[in-house]
Amino acid sequence: MGFIKRDWKPEEADKWTKEDWIAILISPLAYATLMVGLALSLLLLKVGFITLGLGIFLTFILHWVIDPKLRAISEEYEKKQREYLERLEKIVKWRKDE
Repeated sequence: MGFIKRDWKPEEADKWTKEDWIAILISPLAYATLMVGLALSLLLLKVGFITLGLGIFLTFILHWVIDPKLRAISEEYEKKQREYLERLEKIVKWRKDE
């Protein structure tokens, strides 16, 4: 599926793209089919198991589409957080020395 971009740089991943819109469309469908499918499956209806399977499939597609963007943004955030904590430690250490 060349239609979906899988490799993201943090600055690219922070912008809205077609992958975000795909996730926006699939997300409510996935969760609704999971909810309805589970309810109908608990009633042991055949359509419930089919709906539940469809919900699981849609959830897999949702994560496949949006996860690379989330990982790229998360890595950049973790890097900034690490730098901030190191800087904060230096400031606190400097104040303790006073």
